[in-house]
Amino acid sequence: MKRIFNHIKRLDWVLTAIASLLVLIGITSIYSSSDETLFQKQIFFFILGLLLMVIVSFFDWRIFKEDSRLVLALYSAGVLLLLGLFFFAPVIRGVRRWYDLGIVSFDPVEFVKIVLIILLAKYFSERHIEMYKFSHIVLSGVYIAIPVVITFFQPDLGSSIIFVALWVGVLILSGIKTKHFGVLLLIGAIFFSLSWAFALKDYQRDRLTAFLEPRLDPQGINWNSEQAKIAIGSGGIFGQGIGEGSQTQYGFLPETETDFIFSAIAEETGFVGISVLIIFFLLLIWRIMRIALKAPDNFSRLFCSGFAILLLAQVFVNIGMNQGLLPIVGIPLPLVSYGGSNLVFTFISLGIVQSIKARST
Repeated sequence: MKRIFNHIKRLDWVLTAIASLLVLIGITSIYSSSDETLFQKQIFFFILGLLLMVIVSFFDWRIFKEDSRLVLALYSAGVLLLLGLFFFAPVIRGVRRWYDLGIVSFDPVEFVKIVLIILLAKYFSERHIEMYKFSHIVLSGVYIAIPVVITFFQPDLGSSIIFVALWVGVLILSGIKTKHFGVLLLIGAIFFSLSWAFALKDYQRDRLTAFLEPRLDPQGINWNSEQAKIAIGSGGIFGQGIGEGSQTQYGFLPETETDFIFSAIAEETGFVGISVLIIFFLLLIWRIMRIALKAPDNFSRLFCSGFAILLLAQVFVNIGMNQGLLPIVGIPLPLVSYGGSNLVFTFISLGIVQSIKARST
């Protein structure tokens, strides 16, 4: 019991508190804008996530650093789960993204995000003195390209973008050479051009270009973006009050519990509310990076940093698309948006970060 108590004492409870406050902000917004069932489910996912975070923190994170077969097995499982969506997942709003498990659904993308952070951390921590070799960058790109291509054709453009952002972020932290980074940018530009011409569906092209012309088709492709901006603007300084937002409560703002929960929070709590939300996210990322800086080796530093990059990329894209600054690509706001898979696997990732913290002190 003393060993368990000492372990729990070494966890970063400030980090846990910040993450929990973000979840509670989301739960409050879900209660305000959605039905009671989603509210109750999110509370259950929150409690389950906290429990799993503590349990995972007891596992020694060094198993990922030392066991290549385990990491490859997790990666293979993630790829198979993504491929299985094409055959076993129901079509919901034109995409196959979730396995139907009855009362809940499972999004394997959230599992794959953790696996990719582990894989990239292990790969680059073992090759950090050989980052001058372009072959290492190419091979890591192959690992990323497989889930990117699979999710792209589901179609889930948003997750594909997040996977690439994670890879590029870890590459930069690992010390990629400037000329190699330039080559990657060129390859990325060529790939994007070819995808635009031959792979993207018409509605995906429309979404990617609509934010550049917000006045074009405001009743159609730009409807969601326009309503989100109206909701944010109508919040003012202090907001219209919980349960009082006109855009949110009367159904003008779509997906108020997931993609556009930021706009719903902005309308009902105003500039003050979203400022608090953003400050909490910055504090969360700071606490994770603080653990990364004190971590004992490259693997643990890269894992914590990679997780911080993942959170930052999702927050940036979600807030950007809510404000009409980025295309709408269906990225939830971490810890805040409704979704069991996203919430639970985010807390599992926090559990690994906590395991690193507990064994670094």
